[in-house]
Amino acid sequence: MSTQAEAFERFLALHHGDAPLLLPNAWDRGTAKLFSFLGFAAVATTSAGHAATLGRLDGKVTIDEILEHAEALAGATDLPVNVDFENAFADDPAGVAANISHLAATGVAGCSVEDFTRRADDPIYETALAAERIEAAADVAHGTGPRLVLTARAENYLHGHADLADTIARLQAYQAAGADVLYAPGLHTIDDIRTVVSSVDLPVNVLALPNVPPVSELAAAGVRRVSVGSGFSRVALGATVDAARELLDEGTYGFWRVAASAAPVRDAFA
Repeated sequence: MSTQAEAFERFLALHHGDAPLLLPNAWDRGTAKLFSFLGFAAVATTSAGHAATLGRLDGKVTIDEILEHAEALAGATDLPVNVDFENAFADDPAGVAANISHLAATGVAGCSVEDFTRRADDPIYETALAAERIEAAADVAHGTGPRLVLTARAENYLHGHADLADTIARLQAYQAAGADVLYAPGLHTIDDIRTVVSSVDLPVNVLALPNVPPVSELAAAGVRRVSVGSGFSRVALGATVDAARELLDEGTYGFWRVAASAAPVRDAFA
């Protein structure tokens, strides 16, 4: 297994290669191992996928559970692991810094911090406070302890505020605050994505959604990382739902045809 310092350096370098980093989001130790076996260069967690393994909705996992999950995935694979750390489980910068310090001790290589407040009536932190939170996270992530690649997320498009100018202003503020990677999940048109990339100086992550251009077009636009969020975990759940409905409604076993694609799992877990 590589050291945390080696994983950090490797993960950071992957954002500056010749092609975008394709980052699958694992939801347990098994999927982290599988993605490694299949040839991915790094792996991320998914807060929604992790929550589903506990029978909960996204946003209903505690910080202690996420820290335990992060340590488990970091120990399951030699790949750099990036953690979906939600809003760092704190509103104030000091609380963000303390929680990032706890996360760094788990052995992961990076994390993302959202500007989503978790409040339905006021979902996005005011820009100045959001930037202070990223600055506090960056001070820890780039400090004297274990280092982390810090991704700053602007959540406007996921929460009913599709304002490109404000999203860019936020990403620019997070860049100035010390982030390593910038991310505005929910962007989907190539023009908007290209505008974001050209407006900042850091690697930009794009969330692979059904209406997002393919990786080749994103690469041509300058995108440096493409992640899938809860996508793969939803695919797994969707296949399970289809199989269960077939058994319940039809009494047949055609689901085994889909299961055949899981053959590599045995070698991945060996």
